[in-house]
Amino acid sequence: MIIKQVRVSQQAKDQLSRLKAKTGIKNWNILCRWALSYSFSENTIPTDIPIVADSNLEMSWYTFGGEYYEIYEALTKAWCLKMGLPTDNDTIIKYFHLNLERGIAHLCGTGFIKNIDDLLKLAVNK
Repeated sequence: MIIKQVRVSQQAKDQLSRLKAKTGIKNWNILCRWALSYSFSENTIPTDIPIVADSNLEMSWYTFGGEYYEIYEALTKAWCLKMGLPTDNDTIIKYFHLNLERGIAHLCGTGFIKNIDDLLKLAVNK
C-alpha cells in the first residue's frame, strides 16, 4: 500500500462531479481509476505543481483500488520506472497524485466525454 488515504483537490472533486453527471458512474473511486489510467497513457510526466488536497473527497487506498489495489500500486511504480524516475515511496506517492489530478482534468476537459459511451470509446482508441 503506497498511501493510506487518497484525497483530491477541490477542483478535481468539482470535475469528478461533472463526470459523474455525464457518465452516470456513481462511485468516485471508479472515475479516479479511469483518470489515473488515462494519465498514465499520456506517456509524459505531469507538470510538477503543488497539489492542495483541500476537498472533502477522501477514500482509503483499498477503496480507490478495490480488489485490484495492488495492481494500481504496481502500475504507478512501473510508470515511474518507465519515465526514469526513482521508485522510492515519496516519489511514487507524488506522481500518483500528479497523475490522478492530471487524469481528472484531462477527462473533464476533453469536451469529448458527454456520456459513458464516450468514456468507453476513449479507452478503446487509446
